[in-house]
Amino acid sequence: MRIILGVTGGIAAYKSAEIVRALRRAGAGVHVIMTAHAREFITPLTLQTLSNAEVLTGQFDLRPDGEIEHIHLVRGSDLLLVAPATANSLAKFARGVADDFLSTFYTAYTGPVVVAPAMNSRMWAHPSTRENLAALSVRGVTIVPPEAGDLACGEEGEGRLAAVETIVAAALRAAARGSSLAGAGVLVTAGPTREPIDPVRFIGNRSSGRMGYALADAARRRGARVTLVSGPVALAPPWGVDLVRVETVAEMREAVLAAWPSSALGLMAAAVGDYRVESPAARKISRQGGGAGLALSLVTTPDILSELGAAKGHRVLIGFAAQTGDPTPEARRKLAAKRCDAILANDVTREGAGFDVETNILTGFAASGAVREFPLAPKPAQADAILDWLAELGLLPQPHPAARESDRA
Repeated sequence: MRIILGVTGGIAAYKSAEIVRALRRAGAGVHVIMTAHAREFITPLTLQTLSNAEVLTGQFDLRPDGEIEHIHLVRGSDLLLVAPATANSLAKFARGVADDFLSTFYTAYTGPVVVAPAMNSRMWAHPSTRENLAALSVRGVTIVPPEAGDLACGEEGEGRLAAVETIVAAALRAAARGSSLAGAGVLVTAGPTREPIDPVRFIGNRSSGRMGYALADAARRRGARVTLVSGPVALAPPWGVDLVRVETVAEMREAVLAAWPSSALGLMAAAVGDYRVESPAARKISRQGGGAGLALSLVTTPDILSELGAAKGHRVLIGFAAQTGDPTPEARRKLAAKRCDAILANDVTREGAGFDVETNILTGFAASGAVREFPLAPKPAQADAILDWLAELGLLPQPHPAARESDRA
């Protein structure tokens, strides 16, 4: 396990020495990146001695083979941990500023990231800091919040760096995630489907696609080969996934069945329509005078989840159930009827769990009988929590050793 420790310029930088020692005692290799301001509080020589590796500081450092150092580190690291993370560093990460080695490394890094902020309590409470933390959280960054207590400025309040053991525990958990799906094929569906009424109009389900896209990104960050089959959404695809865009249920079914044979895990988060118009009009239907209205004949669409469940073999199949009201009865019915290994259900009428929001509230029901509550949280955090739960249940495919080695090549 290799962890990159970013150290930024706050008084708590002296604790980075303890963090390095604790990570190494846990068996992790540690490479340190220091900002210029961090060197005002602790020397690179101290951290180089403790980590037994060169401390990196220069924006354009080159390796002996001529490769740019931050790109080399990106390819073989399991985690970026930034502790302490100042308000300035959080702002850079949130806004995409890359003006030193650490911020440049962050913008190039695609694995799990943990930040442990430390600053004056007023800075911690400032609206800009809260906005930056929210932006990072939505992107899947794990935040280890500071503690309350005596601060270096002589004041007392929230902002003191979290305990070393708390930071190290969070880092090790996140780093273990980084290779937990290495080389495994993961199929994710996301977004709505649309069935044409005529060339202009359609019927469909409400869905932003955020939950499915978060799951695809979380699986990719754990080393999986991800195929994301997505209905029409206004989201940028996660980096590193194979995106297949579809519109109708028939198109989604075709794409899913094509990807399923090479997948070990299916996460079916799309809002697939249950009905389509039996005979869509070839031309736009004009409004008729006299208020006569329009009658549509609807027929059922293929049940993709049931089809996968009937032929899943050794694969793991996870479904989703969006309900209005208590989702438990329908989730349990769906779990059995569609032969899923687990179902994630939610009541879309609850605040924070409906459509077009960045958070979710879920309940997981496993075929083994296990039940897990996922309280209100951003969807990227929910995606990681779901995969963690599946790992606890033994439902995640085992990583391929060859894939792990190739990641480090």
